[in-house]
Amino acid sequence: MPLPAPSANIALFIDADNAPAAKINFIIGELASYGVVNIRRAYGNWKKPELAGWESVLHDKAIRPIQQFDLIKGKNAADMALLIDAMDTLYTKNAEVFCIVSSDSDFTPLVTRLRAEGKTVIGFGTKKAAEPFANSCSKFLYLDEEPASKDEKPPRAKRPGKELKGDTKLMNTLRTAVRSAMGESDWANLAVVGTHIANQGSFDPRNHGYSKLSDLLKAIDVFETKYVKDDNGGTHFVRLRSKG
Repeated sequence: MPLPAPSANIALFIDADNAPAAKINFIIGELASYGVVNIRRAYGNWKKPELAGWESVLHDKAIRPIQQFDLIKGKNAADMALLIDAMDTLYTKNAEVFCIVSSDSDFTPLVTRLRAEGKTVIGFGTKKAAEPFANSCSKFLYLDEEPASKDEKPPRAKRPGKELKGDTKLMNTLRTAVRSAMGESDWANLAVVGTHIANQGSFDPRNHGYSKLSDLLKAIDVFETKYVKDDNGGTHFVRLRSKG
């Protein structure tokens, strides 16, 4: 489904046990491109020393901490509290975008239910996040790739074209989208290609080392791109490169 306009009402739910506090600036900054984060909650047993890093972050970003004791060893009550609050928000609040910050695949059914209700779901997690969970989101961004501050090392280097071509899943997604959007001239409007990809499932060029879809396509010699100036500035186009 297409992503909402930058005026959407956003609900942010953080699984603090499975999310790095150092990445909160990136998360909030990314969500600002969709709208206003009016609901901000983080779940965990705040008596755990492992969650100490979240204390200053919660106050600074006006995130409400939700305390959940570990009633049974090996069982996380915080996950259940997050799920209940998310479903309550679905039916009682006017939230158009839900953000789940976690790498726990147990939230996959929650995401699929929210999507079934027509909501946009933005996910954030680490590379350990299960593929079904990441794919069920409208968009999923890997926090491993984004630096927490300017003092940290830069994001992952761009993947070379040869490596990208070896990614069968990625190539099938790109080829299908370009073919579906091609006109009589064999050129496809890049904006239409991007919408087609977004409607299929979670995808972001940054997870492949590129800031924009156009840059990602330019790096793969299977595709040919061009920029056509017009009265509105210009339009990017892409097509499958002729084998001849």
